[in-house]
Amino acid sequence: MTTATRTNRPTATPTHPAVLLTPAVVRAVTVYETAAVHAAYLGNVALSGRLSDLDAESLAVAEDLMAGSLATLVAAGVRYLVEAA
Repeated sequence: MTTATRTNRPTATPTHPAVLLTPAVVRAVTVYETAAVHAAYLGNVALSGRLSDLDAESLAVAEDLMAGSLATLVAAGVRYLVEAA
């Protein structure tokens, strides 16, 4: 465990300023990444032509969750946490 973690001090990266990862930000990243994996899987199911009505609804929910989480991250100024590396 680093000192920054123990003292709950934010750390900076070369390209991003120091930020404190609040529970809301951590939750938003987790929800976004989980929904993105689910949406990618269902997108592949759709391409195969096997997407059921329930799967289509699940895909829409996953996209809504991603949009909501992204809005939270943008408002916190940490959108880069879910951008592709």
